[in-house]
Amino acid sequence: MTARRWQLAHGRHLDLGGKAVVVGILNVTPDSFSDGGLFDASEKALAQARRMIGEGALVVDVGGESTRPGAAAISASEEQARILPVIEALASAGEVLISVDTYRTDTARLAVAAGAHIVNDVWGLQREPDIARVAADTGAGLVIMHTGRDRAKLPDVIADQLAFLRKSLEIAHRNGVSDDRIVLDPGFGFAKETAEENLDLMARFSELKALGLPLMAGTSRKRFIGTVTGRDAADRGVGTAATSVILRLKGADLFRVHDVAFNVDALALADAMLARQTDWAKD
Repeated sequence: MTARRWQLAHGRHLDLGGKAVVVGILNVTPDSFSDGGLFDASEKALAQARRMIGEGALVVDVGGESTRPGAAAISASEEQARILPVIEALASAGEVLISVDTYRTDTARLAVAAGAHIVNDVWGLQREPDIARVAADTGAGLVIMHTGRDRAKLPDVIADQLAFLRKSLEIAHRNGVSDDRIVLDPGFGFAKETAEENLDLMARFSELKALGLPLMAGTSRKRFIGTVTGRDAADRGVGTAATSVILRLKGADLFRVHDVAFNVDALALADAMLARQTDWAKD
């Protein structure tokens, strides 16, 4: 794996490449697809964050609006009321890097001011392009995710990824975001409607390295894992860990997951094998 330093807000950074980085998902929502309502009170959310940190998450990704298909939209003020107290409390504790899962420019700016280090945009800067300016102005790390929602996709899964993400990168660069602040996410499950499409994306994941930037994998508990395993959403932790290992071997650097402990252990084995391969290559 290529070593890179990901520059983040508030003078922080994260070294990528040497070991897989696990990002814990913290949905402060009543309606997310697998854990809606479990952590929608600040005290419950903070307890969950502490648990994930204890299990090995280096980043906690805080979201206040469900992105599942068909989820009801909420206002920016409601989103902010859900997440800002949690971000402020996590930042004051200083235990973990904090990501905010939002596509709203105003929410992103307030979240970074509250202590978030990373902005994670599931619309890839293409819904509110000014969110890129927030990253540039604040120095925040920026996760740019691919989505196929609300547009016609190209028939080839990788061609569509490259076309969409290159457009997003143009927006980022035009607004002054440097590559050392960017991570790309292919958006498993976001308008990838069939198990086959998601499996094809996994199988060809290494082709995304052509973009020359670190990659995040977000397969956690997704429907395609349920299609393959027959498991309901809350019981897809082991299946998720299997996809994490596959994607680590294909070049992913970060893994956004609900079940931190499963993935930390699975990725430790993947990293150990990759290290042995490196040793063999030197002999």
